[in-house]
Amino acid sequence: MRRRDFLKHASFSAGAVVLGKEILNPMQAEGIILGHNNKKYRIDTKWGELDSQKYPVKDCHEMIQDSKGRIILLTNETKNNVIIYDRSGKLISTWGSEYPGAHGLTLFNENGEDVLFICDNNRHQVIKTTIDGRVLMVLDYPKETGKYDKAEEYIPTETAIADNGDIYVADGYGKDYVIQYDSKGKYIRHFGGRGNDESNLLNAHGICIDSRNKPQKYLVVTSRQQNAFKRYTMNGEFVDTIPLPGAWVCRPVIHGDYLYAAVLQSSGKLWQESGFVTVLDKNFKVVSNLAGNEPVYNNNSLEEMYQTIRVFRYPHDVCIDNDENLYIAQWNSGHVYPYKLTPVL
Repeated sequence: MRRRDFLKHASFSAGAVVLGKEILNPMQAEGIILGHNNKKYRIDTKWGELDSQKYPVKDCHEMIQDSKGRIILLTNETKNNVIIYDRSGKLISTWGSEYPGAHGLTLFNENGEDVLFICDNNRHQVIKTTIDGRVLMVLDYPKETGKYDKAEEYIPTETAIADNGDIYVADGYGKDYVIQYDSKGKYIRHFGGRGNDESNLLNAHGICIDSRNKPQKYLVVTSRQQNAFKRYTMNGEFVDTIPLPGAWVCRPVIHGDYLYAAVLQSSGKLWQESGFVTVLDKNFKVVSNLAGNEPVYNNNSLEEMYQTIRVFRYPHDVCIDNDENLYIAQWNSGHVYPYKLTPVL
């Protein structure tokens, strides 16, 4: 589902009923505890607030932590596409004015140096930069695949970078292929794409590399319109589907033994300003929903998930720091700065 279709659907469904306590604004949400089992968090809605006249944001799409422990936010506000915080929420620096469609942000340590990969929806490109914004490489639309006639058909949303530097690009708002390049940007292969086979993808919004079951590694790819993640080998061979009924998941983020993902909406029980954060264990079993219902399994099948507390407004990404704190970036949310969630032990 493309972004304009999602907004139309959300607006139409805004009158649906959501169970549980209603939180109408960030002030009411402050300090509330979210989640289930061993993944419970206290929310801080003011952590990332800045002077909006000097450091504005539009859609806060994604966040990562670099090797120095700093928290880096990507927004499509061209006055400062990248905002760098310390973990207390203090501003360190900003940069970027050339990424009007800034969407995906991936960190990779290349020969001891942090580099960033930015997916820009408007530019139809993936841009590799240094941590302070110097451009190192630009990947244009993948005409080598034979699937694209023009750049406008290609709208990349996320990347994942293998240990050897291979680049996997998810064309999540375009034709839903995953395109693999080597570290120099040379095309290797593509897979996924739309279709009726289980190996196909619908809204391939996010991608990551899962190395939790060493030595085997897999690609985990979002198939958001199918309420699922799908797994592939590093060579693009389909492995299996992880169904997440009711959850329109954004990108998968793996930290330690757990996979975290922001959920834009839940089908059937939908707020117009909807969303929650879901957490899966090493076996892809949902253990916690932050601002969502407690996960329930019936004969090993996950029952539909849905929002229960109106805390988030279209959460788009989860960043996990070295102390297990979560940072939530939100899009279409009234220019809201990121929230911080602290574990409750």
